[in-house]
Amino acid sequence: MTDTAQPGGVLIGSSGQPEILRLDRANRHGLVAGATGTGKTVTLQILAQGLSDAGVPVFAADVKGDLSGVAAPGEPGEKMLARARSMDLELVPQAAPTVFWDLFGEQGHPIRATVSEVGPLLISRMLELNDVQEGVLSVVFRAADDEGLLLLDLKDLQAALTYASENAAALGARYGNVSTATVATIQRKLLVLEDQGGARLFGEPALDLSDFMRKDASGRGYVNILAADKLIASPRLYATFLLWLMSELFEVLPEVGDADRPKLAFFFDEAHLLFRDAPKSLLEKIEQVVRLIRSKGVGVYFVTQNPADIPDAVLGQLGNRIQHALRAYTPADQKGLRAAASSFRANPGFSTADAIQALGVGEALVSVLDEKGAPTVVQKTLIRPPISRLGPLTPPERASVMASSPVKGVYDAAVDRESAFEVLQARSAAKARVEAGGADGDPAPRAPRTTSGARAPSPGRGRQTLTETFAKQFLRTLASSAGREIMRGVLGGMRRR
Repeated sequence: MTDTAQPGGVLIGSSGQPEILRLDRANRHGLVAGATGTGKTVTLQILAQGLSDAGVPVFAADVKGDLSGVAAPGEPGEKMLARARSMDLELVPQAAPTVFWDLFGEQGHPIRATVSEVGPLLISRMLELNDVQEGVLSVVFRAADDEGLLLLDLKDLQAALTYASENAAALGARYGNVSTATVATIQRKLLVLEDQGGARLFGEPALDLSDFMRKDASGRGYVNILAADKLIASPRLYATFLLWLMSELFEVLPEVGDADRPKLAFFFDEAHLLFRDAPKSLLEKIEQVVRLIRSKGVGVYFVTQNPADIPDAVLGQLGNRIQHALRAYTPADQKGLRAAASSFRANPGFSTADAIQALGVGEALVSVLDEKGAPTVVQKTLIRPPISRLGPLTPPERASVMASSPVKGVYDAAVDRESAFEVLQARSAAKARVEAGGADGDPAPRAPRTTSGARAPSPGRGRQTLTETFAKQFLRTLASSAGREIMRGVLGGMRRR
């Protein structure tokens, strides 16, 4: 054997026979678990490159920076070559086509979303708002929709909150009570989010998810790597951002049923952060998205230390499982170990619980779905060596990959066009002139410039310009107002009108 991609599947390793992840079952989701240092990142790298070689685009978060090595050919040492020989495997070093992304725009292309696209529920999750505060934020979003105010970046949201505070009585009569004290609390938490770098997430140009679905000239899927070593320092932001990406994929992709291979494989590293302290309503939405996104051709793979980190309702959706070693030093560890062992289809040749504790680095228990969609009997498996580099790229190597990226120049420069901040600022200026006795012939306020230097549409040119701008934003992101309501219905952010 020579390739990571086998006929109809991806070679994971050998248990005396090849253990292969079937492509036509790869959209049934999966789990890669194990204690720190047991080989989870290498397994993730093998799966990512194998799926890429099979023509499946991949998205993966790189928490430690090691996964970037998939973009360079491997340099196998004697131990790796010996392991390959024991599997009758010939290692042919090869890099995978790779695109680097970074929320902070430092180690990859920037990823941005508009405030409106993310929605009030997920922003409430980022800000750790309580139910009352989340309700007020939902009112602000609804009022902005009704007023035709585009919420693109955080300064738009801050402006909309200020508007809500100044018009609390009128908004309260229409949408429900809006407390100025609650609005002030939300504004303070927004400042904390900005300090954590959250402002980098919001704005334009917003991410076009089709850029995650690219293939190179030879038909290999691109491996999209999100640099998360800095982002992980803000775990709530990290988890909520990846949940938003997963929800957007669910929203925009068409139904395909069970295809011969996934449209995209989504790897969620440090997955326990998604579920930690999540309210019941959000857990229900996560379960719903994970259950339904399979039919959109997306396979979601959670990478975490212990299967017990994943709620049972979600864990039950994960058909392909790779379990590296676990240690059971405490009663809680022992409980997690028993839960991990019981989730496999038992092998009569050994005790699953004992085997999990005895696994060495680069070994795992593997159970995947067969041609009928049933889990195979768990097998002790020696994980195959990767053909790309173990360890991170150097900064010059990363810069070289980015220089040849298919999205070079698309997202690198931010754009700040007319939106809620500019419109409300113009309204305030006009109101101030009227109160000061200004003449009708006073010049209209000058519109702000975008970062490219172009003049944004003037807020003083009448309602038609604002309506056109609002319509363009709708058409670009959701195609219709109904689309936005569907998305927020999925996330529980807003009720249908």
